Amino acid sequence: MCGGKVGGPSLDGVDLTRQAVIQGVVTVAGEPVGGAYVRLLDRTGEFTAEVPTSATGQFRFFAAEGDWTVRALAPRAVPADRSVAARTGDVAEVSLALEAS
Repeated sequence: MCGGKVGGPSLDGVDLTRQAVIQGVVTVAGEPVGGAYVRLLDRTGEFTAEVPTSATGQFRFFAAEGDWTVRALAPRAVPADRSVAARTGDVAEVSLALEAS
């Protein structure tokens, strides 16, 4: 991958004893996608939050414990979903590889 590290942003300064973190990277054809949008959906599919990816395709959510769906959306790409379980004290790393449309 050019320009980005594997996984989400650095965890420096994040107190994992009190938080559940969902983070990762969005790519198309193995390249990071900056300016994509990543949505966090609850277990019923209800929209909860949305963040843009960094220039290196990275994103992060601080979530309540539970089961979530992470959805990535980018221009000229097919959206991708991943199921993830968030647990306090853990970092759920999510890679979302989009296909060009």
